[in-house]
Amino acid sequence: MSATQILFLGVGAAALVSAILVVTVRNLIHAALWLVVTLFCVAITFVMLEAGFLATVQVVLYIGAIAILIIFAIMLTRRVMMADSGPQTHTNWWLGALLTLLLFAAVIWLIWQTNWPQLPEADLSGVMTTLGHSLVDPEKYVLPFEVASIMLLAALIGAVAIAWPGKNRS
Repeated sequence: MSATQILFLGVGAAALVSAILVVTVRNLIHAALWLVVTLFCVAITFVMLEAGFLATVQVVLYIGAIAILIIFAIMLTRRVMMADSGPQTHTNWWLGALLTLLLFAAVIWLIWQTNWPQLPEADLSGVMTTLGHSLVDPEKYVLPFEVASIMLLAALIGAVAIAWPGKNRS
């Protein structure tokens, strides 16, 4: 087994453990931080697959923007969460876990049973350049990205307005 394979298995195991911790820890801040670890492990996997652009997008967009936005939202709504004294787990959690295991087994069986064709090597030398030009070309995808950024800003302002301590809003 080569060093690259060992590193891949280690990163995969770290991603799996941190993903399990995302859904099992009781503290929401800790869950969000474990989500950041999981997303970082995915970025490392992209680097190992020589997909630098996807690794950069993973770090900048998912870790740098979305995960941090989730952490801010949790911090801004902490008082609301403290007022909730109901049960934190559902009584039928075992049913969800059983269905998840069955679905996982079905996916593994499908992967095992599929006859995967061998794909020829593709020349992707100009794909990243074309993608970069498409993202900044006014005739292509600049407008959707700007609209998405305005919507995220509006959501953040709305979260701050809802969590802001002040008069009772009814």
